[in-house]
Amino acid sequence: MGFSPFFFGANKIMLNKRADKLELLRIAEAVALEKSIDKELIISSMETGIAKAAKSKFGQDNEIKVLINRDNGDIEIFRKLIIAENPENSNVEINLEDAIVLNQTNKDKKVGDEVLQPLPSFDFGRIAAQTAKQVIVQKVREAERSRQYDEFKDRVGEIINGIVKRVEFGNVTLDLGRAEAILRRDELLPRESFRNGDRVRAYIYDVREESRGPQIFVSRTHPEFMKGMFKQEVPEIYDGIIEIKSVARDPGSRAKIGVLSYDGSIDPVGACVGMRGSRVQAVVGELQGEKIDIIPWSDDPATFVVNALAPAEVSKVVLDEDQKRIEVVVPDEQLSLAIGRRGQNVRLASILSGWDIDILTEAEESERRQEEFKTRSTAFMEALDIDDVIAHLLVAEGFASVQEIAHSSLSDLAQIEGFDEAIGEELQSRASAFSQAEQESFLKRRVELGVTDELAEMNGMTPNMLVVLGENQIKTIDDLGDLASDELMEMVPDSGLSIEDANSIIMAARAHWFEEPQITDPSPERSIDNEE
Repeated sequence: MGFSPFFFGANKIMLNKRADKLELLRIAEAVALEKSIDKELIISSMETGIAKAAKSKFGQDNEIKVLINRDNGDIEIFRKLIIAENPENSNVEINLEDAIVLNQTNKDKKVGDEVLQPLPSFDFGRIAAQTAKQVIVQKVREAERSRQYDEFKDRVGEIINGIVKRVEFGNVTLDLGRAEAILRRDELLPRESFRNGDRVRAYIYDVREESRGPQIFVSRTHPEFMKGMFKQEVPEIYDGIIEIKSVARDPGSRAKIGVLSYDGSIDPVGACVGMRGSRVQAVVGELQGEKIDIIPWSDDPATFVVNALAPAEVSKVVLDEDQKRIEVVVPDEQLSLAIGRRGQNVRLASILSGWDIDILTEAEESERRQEEFKTRSTAFMEALDIDDVIAHLLVAEGFASVQEIAHSSLSDLAQIEGFDEAIGEELQSRASAFSQAEQESFLKRRVELGVTDELAEMNGMTPNMLVVLGENQIKTIDDLGDLASDELMEMVPDSGLSIEDANSIIMAARAHWFEEPQITDPSPERSIDNEE
């Protein structure tokens, strides 16, 4: 830290010698400049350190106060005393008459007020000097840590340049000038290594204040790092004309970014690629050869997923918005290309779009459709007592369950080719009767399983769900509240519950846990009677 021997010498030195006084101020100014902290804080730390040393000289039960003149460096040492009517300890108490003798300004003081008793200057011995030094060093270190945290806490999300200071067990410590950052081994690109003195660019993703000082954590694998790199290389992104909507990375191997242009005359993909690929190659070079697919963003999920799966060709897309799942059908020869090496292409496309992607070949999709057609037709034939021709017509029109037929309008049924109103009414009547019988069966089974009425009355609960829950030993609201949302969805996969619906149901089941019990206070008359 560079404190002068004038202050911390092993030999005894008088603090109020002229050379020493000037030296103290020079020390404070030099340390403040070096550590980038306030000079006033350094001088306050010196006052605290001298007070600590003075305690060892005048006694530990004394309350010592030290004042250093900011202009000339004069040091004054005082003992804090409390005015008392009958002082018992002269080290901490004083009567009013003696206080006035100390200083005439104390005549306006009263019992309980604080006064200062001047103490003589003293020689710093080796132990006292060491004590003062420890206090000052600690105070300066705390101030430096506080300054570092205040400087970097608002810089999360920035890309910084640092120089490798040391490498320990694969973790890299970067020198940022006035602070250090930690680049952990799992935040490095695969097969990436650094040596002392190497210059490194990284993304600040977290700044934490810990007991050992502020910890600045940086990454080279974070998706935002790629965003920041493109922002530095592409002026249109920096200016806000082009926006990177989403990023998906397999660090060191491959990445996909979705870009959107707010200017119709600017191609977002071409702007990010640059002349002869200069812009994207600059980013690729920084990321150790990581291949980057630049994809035009679309608000239509189906279009965006098709773009994200490039270079594979897609022949059909089916969306399930409730489950946020998308089914993609590709030609047989395009399957391996769509999936990618070790599933990389479809995995990155899924992360990029935020949708779960299922990939099927045309042959698999055809086979599955046929199986679904057959299963639904058989279910309609059994439930409604109809022949296969009528069942096939219902399935072809998109009816998936008997309940849909029961709740559909008569006009929708009558419009089916070969149907009339009479057939529609008969189908609705049979569907309603089947649904009612099914509901009664579910109710009976629910009672047999012991599922409580309280659970059955909850919003979002269907008779079928109650039976399934009962078979899984979920019979009360408390049992339901103990579940996680994904557990509930796994138990009732056919219910069509979304993650939001599952969360709402479980939180409703837990609501009574947080209700405060009502305590009824006994009436005054009751209390009197009890006392009697």
